Amino acid sequence: MFTRSRRRDEPSGPYWRQRGWQLSAGFVAVVFVLGGTIALTAGEDRARKPAPDGPLSGRAAGGDSRPQGCRTDDGDDAVPTTAPRGVEWRTIGVVRVPVSPAAGPTRTDGGMRWCFAHTPVGAVLAAHVIPSQLSEPGWREVLDQQVVAGPGRDRFEFQRGLVRDSSAGRSDGSVATYTGFSVASYEGSDATVDLLMRTGSGYATTSIDLRWSGGDWKIRPSDGGDLHTPVSVVQNPRGYVLWGR
Repeated sequence: MFTRSRRRDEPSGPYWRQRGWQLSAGFVAVVFVLGGTIALTAGEDRARKPAPDGPLSGRAAGGDSRPQGCRTDDGDDAVPTTAPRGVEWRTIGVVRVPVSPAAGPTRTDGGMRWCFAHTPVGAVLAAHVIPSQLSEPGWREVLDQQVVAGPGRDRFEFQRGLVRDSSAGRSDGSVATYTGFSVASYEGSDATVDLLMRTGSGYATTSIDLRWSGGDWKIRPSDGGDLHTPVSVVQNPRGYVLWGR
């Protein structure tokens, strides 16, 4: 078991001007493509539609058993100290994320990529992939099935509904890239992953909490609707496992 204490800072001011929210609403894709400016929509019908059935819905995945058709390599619970082998990079919106045929995501349904290994490496890949999907048009399905239910998810849904999808934006080469990671804690049913990003001005880092639920990893947001801790600038990548690309 590997743990490290951490806390979430309470932001101040209107949520749509907070850097933490700007990153959560599409994670890295929105804030770096749009230069930190959130485009608010007006006059849209934001009535909540019933959540559809899906592979990770409570009706389809009971308890912690794996959903039908989900297979991964779950044999290694060691916290990675080097980049996992066999990782490939795929584009979600305007950001590239790591994927693995052994650790996931091994299944895709519409815009939802799921089925991650029940291992530290699986948690690392889920921490990259799931938040990035929330910038795409199918974000509500991702939210319903890949974010832990509760006040935090409800708050995020309300805030995310005010923001245009990042796929409507364009990349001007200023998108941050995932450079490395660190598993801050892993206890089987819960994990915290620190993500290292490289921007045009240096390095930045943030942490994401995950929970094993319904047979797959899901993001566990704060009660305030944050998918991750406030982004911090770091001087160098020391202490992180680098992807080496």
